[in-house]
Amino acid sequence: MWTVTTFALVPGAGGAAWYWHRVVPLLEQAGHEAVAVDLPGDDPHAGLPEYAALVVEAVAGRDDVVVVAQSMGGFTAPMVAARRPVSRVVLLNAMVPLPGETAGQWWDAVGSEEARLTAARADGYTEDVDLDTYFLHDVDPAVAATGEAHQRPEVDRAFETPCDIASWPDVPTRVVAGADDRFFPVALQRRVARERLGLDLETVPGGHLAALSHPAELTAYLLATL
Repeated sequence: MWTVTTFALVPGAGGAAWYWHRVVPLLEQAGHEAVAVDLPGDDPHAGLPEYAALVVEAVAGRDDVVVVAQSMGGFTAPMVAARRPVSRVVLLNAMVPLPGETAGQWWDAVGSEEARLTAARADGYTEDVDLDTYFLHDVDPAVAATGEAHQRPEVDRAFETPCDIASWPDVPTRVVAGADDRFFPVALQRRVARERLGLDLETVPGGHLAALSHPAELTAYLLATL
């Protein structure tokens, strides 16, 4: 029996639903529903509870929901799964939180900066974080240019509010990394997935913004998880 799945697509820092705009039509063409949730990253009064509430509201009334969270969206995903039934969680180049941890604490706790610098030295690109080197290096310039109007900062509030879960939700979870992610290198993501969730890391083509650079390959991966 054919089942329509709703993919709740959670963006990373800044909260722009636009990040998913190349994946949404591909999921819809495959016969499913895709809901890219816009999060108020620039609202000083909004933190993780508000983010989770917006995602829950966006998929209200749906039965088969897959939460797909990119980067900082990894802090919102388990809170959504703790608040309503979901079929599974997919973490894409995501920060994997511990219960009660804040996104601000995560960087030092997992050694993110050391991992980034180690990868930069090994592969010969700049250690200074810049947009082109770490985020847009594999994104079509024409696609990147259309994103400028959607960019907004992530204010401190979301980094300061804890991931309000008692434990990781008892929901099937998959962790996938862009094979060429320079911001969260694969070695870092693999270690964090094992240490925090006891899961093996999977990979798809692309860097940190794989949904922009390789939407077809990412969509194929998401469909294969069903």
